[in-house]
Amino acid sequence: MNIKIFVTQEEHYKFAEEICDTIETSAKLRGTGIAKRTPEYIQKKMENQDAIIALADGKFAGFCYIESWEHGKFVAHSGLIVHPDFRNHGLAKKIKSKVFDYSLKKYPDAKVFGITTGLAVMKINSDLGYKPVPFSELTTDPSFWKGCQTCTNYEILKSKDNKMCLCTGMLYDPKEQQKIPPRHPFNVKVLNRLNKIKEALFLKK
Repeated sequence: MNIKIFVTQEEHYKFAEEICDTIETSAKLRGTGIAKRTPEYIQKKMENQDAIIALADGKFAGFCYIESWEHGKFVAHSGLIVHPDFRNHGLAKKIKSKVFDYSLKKYPDAKVFGITTGLAVMKINSDLGYKPVPFSELTTDPSFWKGCQTCTNYEILKSKDNKMCLCTGMLYDPKEQQKIPPRHPFNVKVLNRLNKIKEALFLKK
């Protein structure tokens, strides 16, 4: 399988709508919340070269983009997706590693963070050196949290004053000395247990 990963260029704008559809469909199948994005928003990220795309012989295979907050104090990787035809080949990890390295070069002074309900994404983040943190250590920029309004779990986040949700917050601080292997090894059992506790607390009727 000939898959190549690129920083986005004008030639990739045509994939914006397919990317949005793939992200939304995947979220519905998993039954997880997702902050929706429009093709216009995705194309803007491409124009600013704040996105990474994977192509397999010219076909869309995967994608991820960068958002910056508080004048570059924080950056986040959003919209990580692999097309169903190219899953189970480790492509998500390759895309995430690429966008991670690229964002550290483009935003060298920024802390890298993310919020997710996906165990696979948590595993990838942990391997890169992220650590789980409370939302209080993430950006306070209201425009970031506004992006959660289209998520099915937004009412939970809102009721907790943006301090807690079903998502787990994760943070990489480039100023901290990183160690190999990662300082914060991933434990699936612990994360599964935490997710079940959150669901029991927040989704109870």
